[in-house]
Amino acid sequence: MATGRTHRPATRSRGIPEATVARLPLYLRALTALSERSVPTVSSEELAAAAGVNSAKLRKDFSYLGSYGTRGVGYDVEYLVYQISRELGLTQDWPVVIVGVGNLGAALANYGGFASRGFRVAALIDADPAMAGKPVAGLPVQHTDELERIIDDNGVSIGVIATPAGAAQQVCDRLVAAGVTSILNFAPTVLSVPDGVDVRKVDLSIELQILAFHEQRKAGEEAAAETGAVPLAPKEPGKGPDGDVPAVMPA
Repeated sequence: MATGRTHRPATRSRGIPEATVARLPLYLRALTALSERSVPTVSSEELAAAAGVNSAKLRKDFSYLGSYGTRGVGYDVEYLVYQISRELGLTQDWPVVIVGVGNLGAALANYGGFASRGFRVAALIDADPAMAGKPVAGLPVQHTDELERIIDDNGVSIGVIATPAGAAQQVCDRLVAAGVTSILNFAPTVLSVPDGVDVRKVDLSIELQILAFHEQRKAGEEAAAETGAVPLAPKEPGKGPDGDVPAVMPA
């Protein structure tokens, strides 16, 4: 089976927009659920609703794949699963290393969804000598001194960083120097990488803060409705009291 170091997904060469690429996993998840229920075909409206997008956007996205469906029938579920999996590079084996085997790293190692989606956890790496050799999710934890050798031996091109923020950049630098070209960052910090290296950041605290904002806004709207007050129209972000001059420059 091919490994990720010698093959890259076809999306960029095909000119598929990044926004469309970001939605492909949503379609694939919905289609996989349909496939597991042995549903042979699906309409654009049904699939769009399952993926949480509008049907016009879905049809536009699929046009980039060269898939237009059949009028009155819809899309062939199994073919779309294959087509999207191929575009995302999931029809091959992608060895992954997880650096940082604390609570989060261990949880990621135990996540069963990696293998079913084409990702193989090749190694677990931690800086704590006391962790070396301990089994987590069926794999022995290895020390960070072995990082470069592990990446080379396993042909790794995707690294997952689950370290504390203070160690993340150094780990990132070592991953990149060893040949890793894609990084999934769970550390609460922004990483600096050279051109040609892709970083996706997952920050749970930011997502919770966004939810808290929406909860606060809903509570304010409910309070205004109960008192009969008219809520003030929000000003456009980045504009001052007069609506045209920034009140505070962004940091």
